[in-house]
Amino acid sequence: MRLTFRGAAGGVTGSCHELEAASRHVLVDCGMFQGSRRLAEDNAADFGFDPAAIELLLLTHAHLDHCGRIPLLVKRGFRGRIITTAATRDLAELVLQDAADLQAEDARHHNHDGNEAPLYDANDVAQAMRLVEGTARYDTPLELAPGLRATFRNAGHILGSASILIEAQEPSGLGRIVFSGDLGNRNKPLLNPPEPAPAADAVVMESTYGDRNHRSVADSVRQFQQVVAATLARGGNVVIPTFALERAQDLLYYLREMVEQKLMPASTGVYLDSPMAISATEIFRHHPESFNPETREQFAEGRDPFALPGLQMTRERQASVALNQVHGAVIMAGSGMAAGGRIRHHLIHNLPDANNLILFVGYAATGTAARQIIDGAREVRLLGETVPVRAQVCTIGGFSAHADRDELLQWAASAAGARIYLVHGEGAAARALAEAMIRRGQSATVAAADAFVNIAAANTAART
Repeated sequence: MRLTFRGAAGGVTGSCHELEAASRHVLVDCGMFQGSRRLAEDNAADFGFDPAAIELLLLTHAHLDHCGRIPLLVKRGFRGRIITTAATRDLAELVLQDAADLQAEDARHHNHDGNEAPLYDANDVAQAMRLVEGTARYDTPLELAPGLRATFRNAGHILGSASILIEAQEPSGLGRIVFSGDLGNRNKPLLNPPEPAPAADAVVMESTYGDRNHRSVADSVRQFQQVVAATLARGGNVVIPTFALERAQDLLYYLREMVEQKLMPASTGVYLDSPMAISATEIFRHHPESFNPETREQFAEGRDPFALPGLQMTRERQASVALNQVHGAVIMAGSGMAAGGRIRHHLIHNLPDANNLILFVGYAATGTAARQIIDGAREVRLLGETVPVRAQVCTIGGFSAHADRDELLQWAASAAGARIYLVHGEGAAARALAEAMIRRGQSATVAAADAFVNIAAANTAART
C-alpha cells in the first residue's frame, strides 16, 4: 500500500489522503482548506492527482474541512463511488449546498471584475451527491473490490462520523490501515464515545488538541446552566453564536434539561435562528441509530431530546428580524465565530445592553468578531456599524466535539505496534502528541504535506 498525505498535514483543514491498495486508487476525505486567502488559493489548486483516476472515496464525516472539495473533485473528472454512513450522507448534502450558496454570494459581493469564479455551484453539488452511497454501517465490513474492504467504526465526533479501517490483500500479505477521522470528546449528551483504534499496520490520526486537555463536560454544563439562569433572572437575553452541526443540537439538549430540572422557566423563549441548524436538527431526528442508548430510548418513548416548550425555529428572515424586540430569551444563531450570518444582527442589538449575555461555546479564530469580543474589545465593527460592547461576555471551552490530548492517547493505545502518522493538527499540537506517544513506546511521526509512505503488512517503510 502507498499512502500520500494530500491535506491536513501541518494544519487542521483540507483533510485528504490518497491510498493505492489492492490495485485500487482510493481517497479518504476530500475537504476544504479554511482560513486565510492563501488557503482559498489552495482550494482552487490542483489536487496533486488525477481526479478521474480515483475509483473510491471514503468519507469520514460531514464537516466542510473533510467533504468540502468533493463537488470540485467531481467537476474535475471524478466519477467513482463515494461511500459513507447514511447520516453523513444527509448532513454532507446540507453542508455542501450551503457552501455553494455562500460561494455564490461571495462572488456577487466581491467579484466585480469577473476574474474569480466559485469553486463549484449547486449543480456541481447535485452531481456529486448522486455518487454518494450512504450504505456504511458501524462495525460491518464492506467489500469495496476484490482484496479490498473497509469497516466504518464510530468516531463519536458528530452524527454519523466514523474512523475507517481499510484492509488490502497485497503480495506481502494482508495490510491494515486505520484513518481516525475526527475523534469525539467523551461524555457528550447524544453520541457514543469513539471506539478504540483496531489493530493495524499504520494509523493516520488527527491531533487537533494533541497538546492540551479540555475542561470536563460536566463542569461546562454546570457553568452553562448558571450563566443562562442568571441572565434570564435579570431579564436579559442570552445570545449564543452557534455552529449548526452538533453544537446547536447539544445546546438544545442542555436547555431542555434545564426546563425539566426547573432551572429555567418553561415559558422562556428559545429561538434557533439558523436555517442550516434547523435543517441539521431535522436530520438528527431522522437518524436515532447514530445516538447513544439513552438518547435512542428517548426517541423510542416518543420524547424528542431537542424539544422544549418555548422553542421556536425561525427560518424566515422576517421572523429573525422580529427577535430584535424579545427580552429574557435565548437566541442561537450562526455563524459560530460571528464571521457572517444572522448572529451579526443579534449582536448589534444585544451587545450595547449590560443585562444581556453573549455566550461563546466554541472556537473563535483570530481576527473574527467573536475573537475580538472574547478578547475584551470595548467596541466592534459589525455590518458597517461600530457597536459598543456593554453586555456580559462568557466563554465556555468544554463543549468541543474533538477529543483532547488524554483521549487521543487512550484511543491510540489499542493500536500498539502500528506506525502512527499525525495529521489534522497545528505543528505544536501534533509534535506534542507525537512526543507523548513515543514516551509510551509507540511509533509516531508528524505527517508532511504531499509526503508518501509505503505500508506493508506488519512493516511500514517511510519515504518523504
